[in-house]
Amino acid sequence: MKKGLWIDGKWQWTEETVAIYAPYSKEQIAELAVATETDVERAIASAQKAAVQMAALTAYERATILAQLADLFAEHRERAARIIALECAKPLKYAYVEIDRTIETYKFAAEEAKRLTGEMIPMDASKSGAGRLAYTMREPLGVIAAITPFNFPQNLVAHKVGPALAAGNTIVLKPATQTALSALFLAELLAQTALPAGAFQVVTGQGKVVGDVFLAHPAVKMITFTGSPAVGLSLRNRAGLKKVTLELGSNSGVIIDEGVALDTIMERIVMGAFSNQGQVCISLQRIYVKEALFTDFIEQLQAKVAQLQLGDPLDVATDVTAMIAESEQQRALTWIEEAIAEGAQLITGGRMENGMLLPTVLTGVSAHSRVACEEIFAPVVIVNAVSTIEEAIIAMNDSHYGLQAGIFTPSIQTAFAATKQLQVGGVMINDIPTYRVDHMPYGGVKDSGTGREGVKYAMEEMTEMKLVVWNQRL
Repeated sequence: MKKGLWIDGKWQWTEETVAIYAPYSKEQIAELAVATETDVERAIASAQKAAVQMAALTAYERATILAQLADLFAEHRERAARIIALECAKPLKYAYVEIDRTIETYKFAAEEAKRLTGEMIPMDASKSGAGRLAYTMREPLGVIAAITPFNFPQNLVAHKVGPALAAGNTIVLKPATQTALSALFLAELLAQTALPAGAFQVVTGQGKVVGDVFLAHPAVKMITFTGSPAVGLSLRNRAGLKKVTLELGSNSGVIIDEGVALDTIMERIVMGAFSNQGQVCISLQRIYVKEALFTDFIEQLQAKVAQLQLGDPLDVATDVTAMIAESEQQRALTWIEEAIAEGAQLITGGRMENGMLLPTVLTGVSAHSRVACEEIFAPVVIVNAVSTIEEAIIAMNDSHYGLQAGIFTPSIQTAFAATKQLQVGGVMINDIPTYRVDHMPYGGVKDSGTGREGVKYAMEEMTEMKLVVWNQRL
């Protein structure tokens, strides 16, 4: 299956192509166009031309387009989910969940398109402001460039495309090459809406080639990126005065306090640690358990992990399957072996079976082991005992990441203290850090990024504020 670039509402073919293989079956599933600098420039020029039409659309018209898109995803839910399961080996049960969230995200975008507004400024609060009326307006930036990762090939794209279009911008998307089929399917669906041709573009190919053009082109007013800290930092440092939002991942943790009924939370713990093979920005990677609960916690966790079904991602019964690439599985295995050499105890997993890294639990892990202090992005979780909540919070904060954290506790005082002391962008009380719904503000501190997603909050990033002041005394 050959797939071209989506530029100016038409498929464009290139001389160079790249083969894409299914991570689980290893079979070739597509041949993608590889964009040149000229192709990317042409996509940006088309988006710039369409920006005039997009800015002229009414809020009602933008909302209608996004509602149409949500309806199309609902109509083609099965196909959209199977594309995800095939190209990124996300178990089908989780691919369905992603499409359902994608539908909801575009519905939120449709609603927020109608609510994009400014505020009144009480000018007479100033001695020199008497007789003046002032208000702010939100205006689209124009062309937005988006770079997205493989792990949520529809919903993370929706978190950029939805708010961009809702705010009246145009967007040029560079998806992860491995999961570009989902982005190209999105192009097919958008072509069936009333969206102006050129308002949405998809360019596939080498990240550096595309990214360099995004950075250099004066028509690109903002770059929104989800991916690795190294690439994100490079983009920000080279972006000049372009707006930049970055979501760069984490090594998220949860604290388990005494008084928590472990059997009521274990299913959430396992899902948070191992869904999508741990390849989630807010995957549960670190668990800190009060000493009195530790032995029971490990026993229950080990029993739950043993119940996970490994196999073909296209089988709806599968819980865990192959990671996105063999090289990533080998990297994770190396980190596990390093941790064991540094004194960690392996509870379960820690090896390959039928081409899949088994769900892995480690205890007694050093804070300086890579499985603890870096983002492993694999089906690996560490569980360490702590004597106090304060000790757990210190351990959680001993990280250069800070996206989301969770704490299970029956104590309101402990919960409030944690919300103040945890150095993260979001704190989940009595839940795992992997929890996210698509209208909440989402983003991190430290090396986890800058800016916030969640449709309303992304739209604020994707617009400029304009102040209008009327002198009524002339």
